[in-house]
Amino acid sequence: MADKKVILAYSGGLDTSVILTWLMEKGYEVIAACINVGQDDVMEEVEQKAYATGATKCYIVEAQDEFVSEYVWPGLKAGAVYENDYLLGTAFARPLIAKKLVKIAHMENADAIAHGCTGKGNDQVRFESGIHALDPSIKCIAPWREWDFKSREDLIAYAEEKKIPISATLKKIYSRDQNLWHISHEGGNLENPWNIHEDDIHVMSSTPEAAPDEPEFIDITFDKGIPVALDGEDMDGVALLQKLNEIGGKHGVGTIDIIENRLVGMKSRGVYETPGGTILYKAHQDLEKLVLDRETMSFKNHVSIKYAQILYDGQWFTPLKDALDAFVDSTQEVVTGVVKMKLYKGTAYPVASKSKYSLFNEGFATFSEDDVYDQSDAEGFINLFSLPQKIRAINCKENGIPSRYTED
Repeated sequence: MADKKVILAYSGGLDTSVILTWLMEKGYEVIAACINVGQDDVMEEVEQKAYATGATKCYIVEAQDEFVSEYVWPGLKAGAVYENDYLLGTAFARPLIAKKLVKIAHMENADAIAHGCTGKGNDQVRFESGIHALDPSIKCIAPWREWDFKSREDLIAYAEEKKIPISATLKKIYSRDQNLWHISHEGGNLENPWNIHEDDIHVMSSTPEAAPDEPEFIDITFDKGIPVALDGEDMDGVALLQKLNEIGGKHGVGTIDIIENRLVGMKSRGVYETPGGTILYKAHQDLEKLVLDRETMSFKNHVSIKYAQILYDGQWFTPLKDALDAFVDSTQEVVTGVVKMKLYKGTAYPVASKSKYSLFNEGFATFSEDDVYDQSDAEGFINLFSLPQKIRAINCKENGIPSRYTED
C-alpha cells in the first residue's frame, strides 16, 4: 500500500473543498473521486476544481443508470419510507458511492478513504459501514471528527484564507445533497423548527402556489414493480425519472419539511424535494392494492418499515437486506400494469389503474344485481368470524361477570 495516499469522496462543495486542502496539509496525496448519481453539477468544472485545489488525480464516475436500477428501484419495490415521510434519497446513494470509492482505492493502491460527513449525521455511518463491508482493511478518514473547525462558518473563513473557490455564503448556508432521486436541504434557518422554510429554498420544484392552475394526468406503466413507460412511451430508468422530476416539479409535488430521528440519536430538520419519486411511490402503492391479496399486503407493510430502517441506517450490504429483497421480488411478480396519476398544486394521487393480474372482480364487487355471489352466504361467515365475541358474552351473562362491552 502506498503511504499517505487517500481517496476523497469529492463534490466540489464547501466541505470537500476544504477537506482536500486540509488533507494535503496533513501530508496526504489526495485523489478526488466524484460519483455522478444525478447531482446538478457540471462534472468538467468539478474535475477542474479538484485539480486546481491540489488533487493529483480526479475520477468522475458515471453511475446514474446503476443508481436507479440497482438502488432506487429496489427501494421503490419495497415501498421503503422512513418514519412515514422520507423517501431515502440520500440513503439510496451512499452504498453505491462507497462501492465506487472502494473500487478506486483498489485501483490506486490506496489504503484510506476520506469523506466530508459530520460526526453528527447519518452519512458517516452509511459510508463507513459500506466500506467496512466491502473491504475492512481500508482506513476511513472523517475530518469533521478530527479537525478543530466547529461550524461551516469556520470552513468559509478557512476557504477564504486559503483562496479556495466556494459557492456557500454566510447568508445562504444550507447543506445540500442532490442526486437524480431528490435534493435535501439542512442547516441555516432550518435549525430552528419554528422558522418556516423560505420559498427560495426550492431547487427541483416550484411551490404549490406557483404551480399551474390546471391539473395534469399521466400514465405510468410498471413491469414487475419497476416503472418502464410514461404515457405509453418506453423509457429507461434515468430518462423516466428525469421526466417525472420535471413534471412533478412543475406541479410542486414532493416537497416535505420534516423532523426526523437520526441514527446517532438526535433529531434533525430537513426539507426534501422528491418530485418524481413521490409520484412513483404513490403510483406503485396503488398498483399493489389492485394486484396483491390482503395478507401479502399486510405483511409487506411490515417489511417496508424494516427495509426503510435498514437503508436509513446504512445496512445495505447485509444478509437481512438480501433476504428482504428476495421476499419483495416475490411480491413484485404480479405488480405489472398501468396507473393514471393526477398532479395538481403540490398533490399527486392515483385516479385509475389496470392490470392483467388485477384481483378486482366486478362480478363479485358490484352493488348491482349479479349471479356469482349469494349475499346470504355472509350470514354463516359472520357467525363463525364473531364466534369468540359471542362465546365471551354468553359466558359473562351466565356467570354474572360484568362486561364493559354490554349495555346495562
